[in-house]
Amino acid sequence: MAGGPLEGVRVVDLTSVVVGPLATQILADHGADVIKVESKTGDLVRNLNGKSVTPAMGAKFLHLNRNKRSIVLDLKQPAGYAALKQLLARADVMIWNNRPPSMARMKLAYADVRAINPRIIYCGMFGFGQDGRYRDKPAYDTIIQGSGGMSALHHRAMGEPRFVPMVVADKVTGLIAVQMIAMALYGRERTGEGCSIEIPMFENMVKFVLEEHMYLKTFVPPLGETGDPRLIDPLGKPTPTSDGWICISANTQKQVFAFFDAIGRPELKTDPRFSTVPARFANVKDYFEVRREALKTKTTAEWLEIFDGVDIPAMPYHTLDEVLDDPHLADIGFFELKDHPTEGRTRNMRLPNKWSTGVRQEWNPAPKLGQHSVEILREIGCSDAEIEAMVAAGTTLDGRIGRH
Repeated sequence: MAGGPLEGVRVVDLTSVVVGPLATQILADHGADVIKVESKTGDLVRNLNGKSVTPAMGAKFLHLNRNKRSIVLDLKQPAGYAALKQLLARADVMIWNNRPPSMARMKLAYADVRAINPRIIYCGMFGFGQDGRYRDKPAYDTIIQGSGGMSALHHRAMGEPRFVPMVVADKVTGLIAVQMIAMALYGRERTGEGCSIEIPMFENMVKFVLEEHMYLKTFVPPLGETGDPRLIDPLGKPTPTSDGWICISANTQKQVFAFFDAIGRPELKTDPRFSTVPARFANVKDYFEVRREALKTKTTAEWLEIFDGVDIPAMPYHTLDEVLDDPHLADIGFFELKDHPTEGRTRNMRLPNKWSTGVRQEWNPAPKLGQHSVEILREIGCSDAEIEAMVAAGTTLDGRIGRH
């Protein structure tokens, strides 16, 4: 048994790239049986990550698709669509990230799937809510970052718009999908009824951005402008020291006064610009400038020792490579070396969160394209002869390791 809180939950995963696979990877990590349904060309992200040991097994794909099983089905062929219907009849969750009209064309709209399995949790992720004028527009992470206000935060802070250099909109939407699916499964336990969940990226990211940055336009009439000034100030970033950078966040009265003592400026505790939380908020530029001038006088290590001694929140600035070598992460065994059957030795990240009742015990590496097609088709009642016919017709792909 896989173990974990979602053991026994079967998920039919029709997603690709990042937003959906992240969501289903989290479900799989917590015990769900995730069946990744792919076309004959496979998930786009299989080949969207530079070098790989073997074709169609890029690094990003490996991280987003562990603990899943892969089946190839050509849904345009009757036998492929029939096999998918058999999977859906046995599933608890179906998750997808196409535009809704394409799902309707494939006869996979909620009404179609509910007719197959009325208890199913049907979860769709797409660019824009279906009641607005953008409903049919395609969307990717950068499209949502730019249109949802996230790029504007960098513009306000640094003078030019740019995208966050990670797929933050995809990841946030994927995390929201996990939350929604978990709530829907809980609701079904009480009512016995399945449901449809719609998760638009644009609206979710607008909410994500504006929860702090609607700011003074929260009030009607507005009491001022949008944008939390502490977060969009150009100095709101890692602060230079004499030999690098440091990340510090002194916010409470106790922390700030301890900081003023630590930098040898105790008189600032009675400075009307900094003596209270509202005063420091109103004079955030001056406060950040005091911090910048003070911290460049010592090394990062010297400041960390000082701040640790007076309980001021501070950490060193880490490059990506330094994160890989972080001693705390080594203490907890965060990075695990695993042997992949086709990719060799790989570095993986273990689950950060702990369950007192236990988590999934087995670890299954990200699958080759169609690696589990035969296994899954047998589970839904297909005979070997039927499976051989589907392989011959290109309806499925027998991707078992060692077969070819």
